[in-house]
Amino acid sequence: MLNIILFGPPGSGKGTQAEKLIEKYGILHISTGDLFRYEMGNNTPLGLKAKEYMSKGELVPDEVTIGMLQNKVNANPEAQGIIFDGFPRTIPQAEALDAFLNEKNTEVVVLIALDVPEEELVKRLLNRGQSSGRADDGDEQIIKNRIQVYKSETSQVFDYYSQFNKSVSIHGVGTIEEIFERITDAIDTACC
Repeated sequence: MLNIILFGPPGSGKGTQAEKLIEKYGILHISTGDLFRYEMGNNTPLGLKAKEYMSKGELVPDEVTIGMLQNKVNANPEAQGIIFDGFPRTIPQAEALDAFLNEKNTEVVVLIALDVPEEELVKRLLNRGQSSGRADDGDEQIIKNRIQVYKSETSQVFDYYSQFNKSVSIHGVGTIEEIFERITDAIDTACC
């Protein structure tokens, strides 16, 4: 199975690249944001548990997030691989993901991090905020804070997979096609 972790700060083009990867490799895309919206919107037991924590302003525990992810993977047994988008964000989550995939006789093949300079991210997000009307993309200070949270959360996971020679940083500036070619080169190198 082709299991890929796709990392990138807000505005890095991760969503655009994920769509192209799905098309090229025919693999399942799992976004933790989408998982939360689905589970909570459908009032599943895990969704209700997540709502309980979020309503108190608390972080949702790893076991709830991991449970949602496991449900999604188990609901798609025919998947030829998975793009994990926004997960794992911590080393305990990475270890739990590895253990879960190991039970299924598979593993993470590569972690790809889209590296884009902060000034470029801010510019992209402000432009997106003007066109989409998303409030969190319209305020430069909020954007910079989101980028800092990304950096502090994901660097440890990048380092974790580096010890297994699975982490690759991709220059995320250029045309969509240029960036996509860099990503697919990294995937093809990692899995072949």
